[in-house]
Amino acid sequence: MKDKTIDYILRATWQAVARMYNEEAAKYGATMSTGFALLSLDKDKGSPSTTLGPKMGMEATSLTRTLKSMEDKGLITRKKNPVDGRGVLINLTKFGKEKRELSKNTVLKFNETIKEHISEEKLQHFIEVAETINNLIAEKKIFFEDDKLIQTTNK
Repeated sequence: MKDKTIDYILRATWQAVARMYNEEAAKYGATMSTGFALLSLDKDKGSPSTTLGPKMGMEATSLTRTLKSMEDKGLITRKKNPVDGRGVLINLTKFGKEKRELSKNTVLKFNETIKEHISEEKLQHFIEVAETINNLIAEKKIFFEDDKLIQTTNK
């Protein structure tokens, strides 16, 4: 761990988590993105398609592909948004709600297993570190300060 950078650890861990979720989802003919979308949709009222990308951290093209696949599999339906006729509401079908529950249980199983192996105190520290990293990035405090690129040198 001494020689590994923080970004390497984050990336390698996320890739392992994504691979694990994709392997689990493949057992049900799905992907991690499909499961994440199922969990991101309001199960009762549906969700405007425009809110899903930012909520999931997905680019529009990837989200469109995921939603098309979900629609083809009968997990969702798309209907005009009655509040905003220009938009589309994504609703879960009965089948989609069943698969949403499966996705939810998969995520809960992951969390339970991690909590069995890592103390509450360590998890709290992990969450604090992750939030700090996200805030530093969001506030552009790593490479940008007052909209000027910070020049770094190897000394």
